[in-house]
Amino acid sequence: MSHKFATLKMRQIHRNPNQPRKSFDEDALNELAASIKQHGLLQPIVVRKVAEGYELVVGERRFRASELADKITIEAKILLPDGESEISDMDSFEKAMAENLNREDMLPLEEARGFKKVLDDKEGATPASVAKTFSKSVPFVNQRLALLALRPEIQTAVDLGHIGTQAAVQIAALSKDNQKAVFQDWKKGDKNDNQLVHIAYAIRKQEKAAQQDSMVDIDEMTPEEKAERSRAQAKTKSDLDAIEGMWALLDSIGKADPMELARALAGEVGKRLEQMDRVADVVQKARFQLRQAKAHADASEIMVNPAAAAPDLVAEADAVLAQVDPAAGDADAETQAEPATEPEAAPAADVDAETEVTPAADVEPESPAEPEEDDAEVEAATQPVAVAA
Repeated sequence: MSHKFATLKMRQIHRNPNQPRKSFDEDALNELAASIKQHGLLQPIVVRKVAEGYELVVGERRFRASELADKITIEAKILLPDGESEISDMDSFEKAMAENLNREDMLPLEEARGFKKVLDDKEGATPASVAKTFSKSVPFVNQRLALLALRPEIQTAVDLGHIGTQAAVQIAALSKDNQKAVFQDWKKGDKNDNQLVHIAYAIRKQEKAAQQDSMVDIDEMTPEEKAERSRAQAKTKSDLDAIEGMWALLDSIGKADPMELARALAGEVGKRLEQMDRVADVVQKARFQLRQAKAHADASEIMVNPAAAAPDLVAEADAVLAQVDPAAGDADAETQAEPATEPEAAPAADVDAETEVTPAADVEPESPAEPEEDDAEVEAATQPVAVAA
């Protein structure tokens, strides 16, 4: 797209009402304003000609900082239409969205609403075409879109950075009532993101089972089935007790002097190390399964009736979003509406998932991935900060 550079008066420029980014850090703006006062504007803003003056396309932060710096004029790159065609609102929005996506401080829900606007307003747009336009993966786009299915108070917690996007995607797959139940439990402050991922996934599995009527109540079992369950429970507990008994053996090896071990295992150190690696691998897998079991146990305590009607969230959404962005009070109901996608998320990675999610498909979120290392230490995530609903 052709362009020209010019020095424009600040009063000639109007902000883009469709600016995808709504949140700006005041301290960062003040720092930028101070830099502009001292060094000038190092990169021009981008505008397009409109009926009355110019409309800002790219450079909202620079424009706001220039206002704070009491600038009268500003350097601008003016986009010129090709031939008879004008620069459309969608062209302008996509350019603003593309610039903001490359900034680390664009909020996840701002990204989600931006993607949804393109899908809603651009003819023929699909998650795949949106991903290509903004140089993102299709799973990244679909995971962001999934966040729009969250209750508004959880969206706020995500934008404030208290709940990570991976956990949020898993929570978004739940019914609105179960989302609320998970959020209320999270506010106690004893769950990190990794635990939220597992609990939300477990609740989703139990929702599915309840809807398919595949969960068997113990009161409905035959005497034979009850006896079989009792035997299985006893065996599982006995096996785990036996594993606990190996602790002393492993502890003695762990405390041994390496040189003495080498002498004691003369000629077999490599073989015995492989043996221990096999044991460690199996222990890690067993530990992961127990963590999943713990998540299912927690989920059973948190979960509410999956068939319960979801509450009307319109009033809640307006109130919560108005706190974050006063201009959002009149925004589209798309903020609260569930997207067509039943989200599929790979909790181990936010953007590197390989599986493409097909919109409108009833897809179950992927199981939380097994950790490759002892994630008790790796996942030293900050405990969530309580946020009022």
